[in-house]
Amino acid sequence: MTLHPRKMLVALGAVFAAGVFAATAFAAAPTNTAPPTITGTERQGRTLTAQNGTWTGSPTFTYRWQRCDTEGSGCANIDNAAAKTYTLTAADVGHTVRVNVTGTNTDGNATASSKPTGVISGNAAPANTARPTVTGTPQPGETLTATTGTWSNGVRSYAFQWQHCDAAGATCTDVAGATGRTYGVRAADIGGTIRVAVTATNLVGSNTATSDRTEIVKTGSTPPPTTSPGNHRPSLSILSVRFVGARVYVRFRVCDDSRRNVSITERDVKAGAASYTRHYRTLAPPRPCAALTRSFLPAPRFRHGRYTIRMWARDYAGLTSRIASRTFVR
Repeated sequence: MTLHPRKMLVALGAVFAAGVFAATAFAAAPTNTAPPTITGTERQGRTLTAQNGTWTGSPTFTYRWQRCDTEGSGCANIDNAAAKTYTLTAADVGHTVRVNVTGTNTDGNATASSKPTGVISGNAAPANTARPTVTGTPQPGETLTATTGTWSNGVRSYAFQWQHCDAAGATCTDVAGATGRTYGVRAADIGGTIRVAVTATNLVGSNTATSDRTEIVKTGSTPPPTTSPGNHRPSLSILSVRFVGARVYVRFRVCDDSRRNVSITERDVKAGAASYTRHYRTLAPPRPCAALTRSFLPAPRFRHGRYTIRMWARDYAGLTSRIASRTFVR
């Protein structure tokens, strides 16, 4: 069959128009499918390089480096930092940086950001410019809290070590296992003083600074809460929970007015799993309060996901404390 020339032109026009519309329908601005990354040593004077990430739409790329706070927020553009590479300056020390990568093609553009770097190190180990401090009441059963103090040269991590000193603040020795930001004062500290040693580390090295000593640790006099005349029910509060590998260390304060040993119950609870219960008994009666530590290895079903530790005390007369609990996601 032979088409009239005019009809053939109309048919060809329709095919051409369909092709144009089809091409237009499938054209799109770039899309980022894997975020940019940064390679290089995070230290003053070293050069970082932006890796583009993964994109659709075959874009070309431009870059904008930003300086952020130590948590990776509050980011602002760095002057004259719009190349694929960036050399870290003294102004970056103690901050983090990130890069924004913009992909552009004929249909538009899109921007994606890398994760912030770690805190940028200077060219020397951290130097302490204001000593760490300790807050809290130096009394058994109370919790002391350390501040890091102030440091120069950029700090990437802090470590804590609590120390027991004599009444004069001398002859200080490390308290085994006391390596958190907080410290539960214990009966063994009575008559002495406490301080904390803070070690700051960057890519060059580490240095340590110590706080002033606390006042002399004295016996507390806070009575347990009462519920009725005569014998009152005990109280229990969780001071801290620390994980060392799979093992759990729980420090808690128990108070009781009976001057007898009390029973402690600890229970692991997780949604959709059977609970696990442990029973302890104090080796000496609280007088009236004592700070104690118990450690245990949770059953495998509690080592991942969200679970809760519950604890309570029971005295010789069968009176029980309110339940204290902490919930974690591991």
